[in-house]
Amino acid sequence: MTEFEGSIPYSRDWVVRARELLGDAACRQLGIYEIPAGFRLSIVVPVYNEEKNLPTILARVASVQIPKEIILVDDCSRDRSRQVMQEQAERLASPLTSFQLAHHEVNRGKGAALRTGFLKATGSVVIVQDADLEYDPDEYSKLIQPILEDKADVVFGSRFLGDGPHRVLYYWHYLGNKFLTTLSNGFTNLNLTDMETCYKVFRSEVIHEIAPTLQQNRFGFEPEVTAKVARRQLRIYEIAISYSGRTYAEGKKIGWKDGFQALWCIVRYWWAD
Repeated sequence: MTEFEGSIPYSRDWVVRARELLGDAACRQLGIYEIPAGFRLSIVVPVYNEEKNLPTILARVASVQIPKEIILVDDCSRDRSRQVMQEQAERLASPLTSFQLAHHEVNRGKGAALRTGFLKATGSVVIVQDADLEYDPDEYSKLIQPILEDKADVVFGSRFLGDGPHRVLYYWHYLGNKFLTTLSNGFTNLNLTDMETCYKVFRSEVIHEIAPTLQQNRFGFEPEVTAKVARRQLRIYEIAISYSGRTYAEGKKIGWKDGFQALWCIVRYWWAD
């Protein structure tokens, strides 16, 4: 449902019509609410060897009916990702969707690409979006809702809450994720269910204050930013999301070495910022 008789999505008129049709409770569950005038969502997409997935994921992100900028950071891909980024940005730009493109001349890792993207973000709210097809951009509206309602400063999208569809894959990855999340919680005194999730959402002032302090260049970004959010005693929410994981043959990049790095980061960033 994207419009009612020509109403602009997420406008006051659109929300009123939706509530008349569906009721308040259904609208809340579906993430139907008014987005204030002047709002823009910054979507930071780290890219490394994703030329096959980029047209699909960027089309899905661009189709979300929220004013947004998509910040693509190519981390020195060895395939045609950089060219595909440029082609898709030119094809998908619209009044609702603008693009920023950045490139690393040497491969530095996901964390480094995110730092580059965060520092370029100009929106009111900033979200991380992987360039693969594991996470669903249609869930942006419910992820940003606690921030727009001034209930949260940071939102984590949890793969382990609720009853959304989940692809069944690696049992040991699941156990490793639960172990790292539990250990992180023990140090941060948070009760997260999915510290390693891609979908992390921040008020712009929060991530702009934290971004210059980030040090981890690879997947250590996840426990590092979690510890730094916890240290600042920010309001944190979790929202249930769906998950369509991919196999290593399909391009999954995180490995067991990153798990050991995460262990070190949990302790390191609990000790000092």
